[in-house]
Amino acid sequence: MLTFLALASVVLLGIVPEQSQAIVIYTGWERHALVGSDIRLSCSFFSWRWTSEDVTFSWTYRPDGSRDSISIFHYTGGVAYVDNKGPFRDRLEFVGNPSRRDGSILLKNLDFSDNGTFTCDAKNPPDIVGRPSSVRLLVFEKVPIQAGVITGAIIGVVLGLLVLIVVIYYLMRFLVARRVFSLSVSKHGKKKKEGSQQRQLWTPPPLTCYPLP
Repeated sequence: MLTFLALASVVLLGIVPEQSQAIVIYTGWERHALVGSDIRLSCSFFSWRWTSEDVTFSWTYRPDGSRDSISIFHYTGGVAYVDNKGPFRDRLEFVGNPSRRDGSILLKNLDFSDNGTFTCDAKNPPDIVGRPSSVRLLVFEKVPIQAGVITGAIIGVVLGLLVLIVVIYYLMRFLVARRVFSLSVSKHGKKKKEGSQQRQLWTPPPLTCYPLP
């Protein structure tokens, strides 16, 4: 009886579906591009499982000023499906590599109306629980200086000032120490010279000879 129960337990454990774990999805934060140019929007994910043959990627788009999102791309079963009615029907290309957990898309011939938020969602069964990641696209006639460049410049200036302050501090210490040393040597030399002059000015009293009685 015990043997039968043990075998039954093994069978039941074998048919219980594998527990899923969280999947973490990554995209950029903000991208800048010029009117008429192309841009690649990257999407990848981290999962504890091997990449499944049933891996899926989905992209949605929400234009600036709108509350509604529309589906523009979906990859499943090894096939890429591009929306053939939306704003990117002739301007979107799948350039990712699902086997490497890459679900990137390429947007072509950008226009000002493409400004908005693009959201990527990925599933790697049995890991299907995860939070989609979003990237905002800003299209300009001329690409402005990115915030990262400005931040880097500010950090560089601050570090430069700190280095300058440290150099000035040690230079002042060196000059003060040199001045103190010079004064000490000068004072010591002066005392030595005064002592030498005093020895030169002092003359012993003359010897007096007295006649013998």
